[in-house]
Amino acid sequence: MRYAIFWLFYFLLPMGLSAQESTASKNVHTFTLYAPELQTTKTIQLYLPSGYGTSKQKYPVIYMPDGQNLFDTATAFSQEWKIDETLDSLKTKVIVVGIVGDNDQRFYDLSPYPNVKHGDGNGDNYIRFITQTLKPYIDTHYTTKTNPRNTLIIGSSLGGLLAYHAVLQYPDVFGKAGVFSPSFSYSETPYTLTEKAKDIKAKIYFLAGDAESDTMVEDIKKMERLLDRSRCYCLMLTKTKIVKNGQHYEKLWREGFAEALHWLL
Repeated sequence: MRYAIFWLFYFLLPMGLSAQESTASKNVHTFTLYAPELQTTKTIQLYLPSGYGTSKQKYPVIYMPDGQNLFDTATAFSQEWKIDETLDSLKTKVIVVGIVGDNDQRFYDLSPYPNVKHGDGNGDNYIRFITQTLKPYIDTHYTTKTNPRNTLIIGSSLGGLLAYHAVLQYPDVFGKAGVFSPSFSYSETPYTLTEKAKDIKAKIYFLAGDAESDTMVEDIKKMERLLDRSRCYCLMLTKTKIVKNGQHYEKLWREGFAEALHWLL
């Protein structure tokens, strides 16, 4: 019940926000791309690291849903992650590809599994858009490291569920995932898929707060146990951080992003 209230507040909060000035750094660029897998045109917010274009250096790429929340208060539903400011201050150089979402379509767009309340999900097609259309476009137009080791997906809430599904089902594309406050309670399917998987090689970073929902922390621990059965714990491919008093909002994910990225890379 508490989780449902969090979700409701999380989605309704932006309706009361007034227009704000852009806070995106000069390293953030916006373009549109037709997504045949979704039968729509998607807006992409792209972060290029400082110094991009001055050398032949190739960069890892992070794909992230909810692109409207990553860089700019003016486009964010509630708060932004401030990923551009964070990366501008770090020595780590990566490209971030944020896929702007539609709040009214979020359950449908990001869930790769059906749900009793919300019906079928379109998450598989969403990931197919990334793998078949968006990633080839990014790799063609920008200097990227294209292998799974340097292709990450990071998301929160339903986006965290999507990120986990992506590394589970598309290991030849995504080698690393930041799974923040994942909506594992949305479906039993990710547990079943994890149990059946024989060789999960992806690095996975779980982040959650202990004040999110009644089941969030236990859901992640359950998934950790399943992962440990399918691969040796000694490989150190899984890490979990539980934040005391952490809640289901951008503040948690914003403050945890740099540490997660450092470990994943």
